[in-house]
Amino acid sequence: MKNSIIMPLPAYTQLAVALASQLRIEIGTIEVRNFPDDESYIRLDSDVKNKTVILVCGLEHPNNKSMPLMFAAQTIKELGAKSVCLITPYLPYMRQDKRFKPGEAITAVLFANYLSSWIDCLMTVDPHLHRIKNLEEIYSTSSIVVLHSTKKIAEWILTHVDSPFIIGPDEESLQWVAEVAALASAPYTVIKKTRYGDKKVSVAVPEIKDTGKTPVLVDDIISTGTTMLAAIQELVARGFKKPVCIGVHALFNNEAYNGLLHAGAQQIATCNTIAHPSNRIDITDVIVEGVKCLKLN
Repeated sequence: MKNSIIMPLPAYTQLAVALASQLRIEIGTIEVRNFPDDESYIRLDSDVKNKTVILVCGLEHPNNKSMPLMFAAQTIKELGAKSVCLITPYLPYMRQDKRFKPGEAITAVLFANYLSSWIDCLMTVDPHLHRIKNLEEIYSTSSIVVLHSTKKIAEWILTHVDSPFIIGPDEESLQWVAEVAALASAPYTVIKKTRYGDKKVSVAVPEIKDTGKTPVLVDDIISTGTTMLAAIQELVARGFKKPVCIGVHALFNNEAYNGLLHAGAQQIATCNTIAHPSNRIDITDVIVEGVKCLKLN
């Protein structure tokens, strides 16, 4: 990690400091503020010439964050950095991975092209992969490291949940949920889900004979919470214990968090990829190990 510097954008200083401390890398600063008309002002407060710069910036609410990030990355290159690597615990724009209706933008590909044009390497945690099977299909950076939270989630379940039964949100989550269940030595199943739009779904939870177990609903993203909400309602109606809800990325649109609690969730736990009061699963050391895998020029 010689001749490298970590530079966080606003709200990511805590993670950057932890990384810099554990990896023994210099930490720099970037001044980011808005003019009265909301245009971004960017200023590097650290020397980057001939250094590998590791930017730390989550991209939840990407429309607000991607422009300052782009300005910072391009300024870093302009001022003589050897390369720019991005650590973004949450990678957005993975949902729209095909053209569902005529004229739709395939934003997963477009955002990947945009990001790849001004960074050299990328690291993220559990991206929302569906029809795109790996990030290399759409990202053209020289190095991509995808980290996984399954081990940390399983460890948390083993410590905090009595007699867990792992439940995935849909058939596509089978492999991921099976891994969590294996690590937690727990049985598992997946829900059959039918989506009718952004906010309306119906679910069919398979027959589970042992109602004495604690249902643990596990998903990569909790945004509207509609799938988990419907699953909670069905499980409670069938006499199960109040479910535990686990998500990797805590997007939580509007009243989703309170809605899950009111529906009967006994506890909600998320990873700290996005700052939220539900963050109970710390994956900082996973990110530290991931940085060691980046190909830093």
